Amino acid sequence: MINLEPPKKAGALVNQAYQAAAEVFRPISRKYDRAEHAYPSELDMFAALLDGLNGSGEGGAGASGVRRGDDDGKSNGNRNGGNLSTVLGTIEMCWGDVALLLSMPRQGLGNAAIASVANDEQLERFAGLWAAMAITEPGCGSDSAAITATAELDGDEYVLNGEKIFVTAGQRADAVVVWASLDRSKGRAAIKSFVVEKGTPGFEVVRLEHKLGIRASDTAVLRFENCRVPKENLLGTPEIDTKKGFAGVMQTFDNTRPLVAAMAIGVARAALEETARILAEAGVTVDYDKPANSQHAAAAAYLQLEADYEAAYLLTLESAWMADNRKPNSLHASMAKAKAGRSVVDITLRCVELAGTLGYTEDLLLEKWSRDAKILDIFEGTQQIQQLIVARKLLGKASAELK
Repeated sequence: MINLEPPKKAGALVNQAYQAAAEVFRPISRKYDRAEHAYPSELDMFAALLDGLNGSGEGGAGASGVRRGDDDGKSNGNRNGGNLSTVLGTIEMCWGDVALLLSMPRQGLGNAAIASVANDEQLERFAGLWAAMAITEPGCGSDSAAITATAELDGDEYVLNGEKIFVTAGQRADAVVVWASLDRSKGRAAIKSFVVEKGTPGFEVVRLEHKLGIRASDTAVLRFENCRVPKENLLGTPEIDTKKGFAGVMQTFDNTRPLVAAMAIGVARAALEETARILAEAGVTVDYDKPANSQHAAAAAYLQLEADYEAAYLLTLESAWMADNRKPNSLHASMAKAKAGRSVVDITLRCVELAGTLGYTEDLLLEKWSRDAKILDIFEGTQQIQQLIVARKLLGKASAELK
């Protein structure tokens, strides 16, 4: 049986993450929402603190990886409860500000990719590196198997060519984990991920995007033109296994999708708490001992939103628990991402509505949270793609059979 109550040993970590969110993130949230593309320098000291926590084995609010056990059942470096702790810490941090969490040095999605699939030598070599993740292309959105960027082996180096868009922390990060194909004629099995460090000739940051939400986080367009990368920077194995497909690079999503779900849960909880405060000030009491249909309409709506939140929360904890216990969690990761992504959009928009004129102004953060929420339903696989993945898993269909 799965116990979905947060473990007591995570209590101190959750409290620390909450305090950081309340004391560091919340006070500067509106400042960097308005100052798009300005780097939040306040994060530098906090990032150094997180590095210390991660180095000591405490972790909990940064990038981690899903490292599967060997056949003999050994953990292969996966700390018991590590993924669940990271999810719980992420929820608290995003209660403060999701864009600022995405702006944290050395806590990017590329770091999660390295932690998931890098070998021991690479883990040591890339330690301390801030890595972004570059997957999406101008002609390739949610279908990550359709990427056109190429990587050709030339001696001891791979030559990368292609363009990537919507790269979170693409300008600020020290390196980028780039998805590219070794041989496009062999389909998705030939897709591999490469660590490309800033300053590498042929690697260019083309521009930064102006966005609806998460404005404190930079989102870049990157171009690779005859960019030469050491072959040792390929994550995973260079062999093309058509039977296995691109499970190696996709393993990253088993970890990042629950993290994105956790981000959504943090934002949703922030909106619910603020709305509860506003309703209480207006004299609307939410009574958990009475049927919703016998209460004030605003209270009934709030109860419905809270139930939606709880469902997403429990799904997310389950997917992280499965990763910690070396159980295949691809289905549950997609379920958590789909549920939380949809719920956070519904919840934040409804909270804006319940707050009336206060919800639509910049006097409160409700309108900002409603803007931030939408990307959480889109990146790391859109709502529609998550539903497609869930359908394939439940029906036992291959991607070619169910599109």
